[in-house]
Amino acid sequence: MTTETVDTTTTASQLDAVLRSLADLLDTIPADRDSAPTPCTELDVATLRQHVVGWLTAFTDGYAAPSGVCSDPEAVTAAGTGGGQVRALADRLATLLPAAAQEPLRIAGSAMPGGMALQMILWEYQVHGWDLAVATGQSWQADEAGLEASLAFAPGMLTPDFQGEDKPFGPPVAVPTGAAAMDRLLGLSGRNPRWGADRVG
Repeated sequence: MTTETVDTTTTASQLDAVLRSLADLLDTIPADRDSAPTPCTELDVATLRQHVVGWLTAFTDGYAAPSGVCSDPEAVTAAGTGGGQVRALADRLATLLPAAAQEPLRIAGSAMPGGMALQMILWEYQVHGWDLAVATGQSWQADEAGLEASLAFAPGMLTPDFQGEDKPFGPPVAVPTGAAAMDRLLGLSGRNPRWGADRVG
């Protein structure tokens, strides 16, 4: 997918809504759930919180930098719930996007069209919001149009190099015909939409 086909204004708005929902979610995670498992293999709640805060900082720094180079996500420490950091980063992104998405974003040494990167980030945070919600017994809602946009975008990223056993994304999980957009996106991303149904209330 090329930057010419990306409606960066709409994608930026959809990402903003997801990030603000994520910030609220993080603020309501009970402290005693930090060591709880998540659908992300080998990541507990605390580690996944660190991941989403660190990478969101890196992406935001990249959009802000004239060079487009993302900062080091490992250099960031989630403070408290992490909700305040995500909210502040959403505020910062709102001042940068969609204009900044017209330039490449450089992630770990590789350049990606800024609009494509924005779609990737939306997809990632839609799914990670769900990861954290189901791991802590909370609900997670995402805009239907944004989910459908990610369903259209994600297959182009889920090549055999990235999806399968022992890959960043697990094998696709079949979901029922007519399943909700969130469940279809989860299954496409290698998540079982029923994960944790018998673990937390």
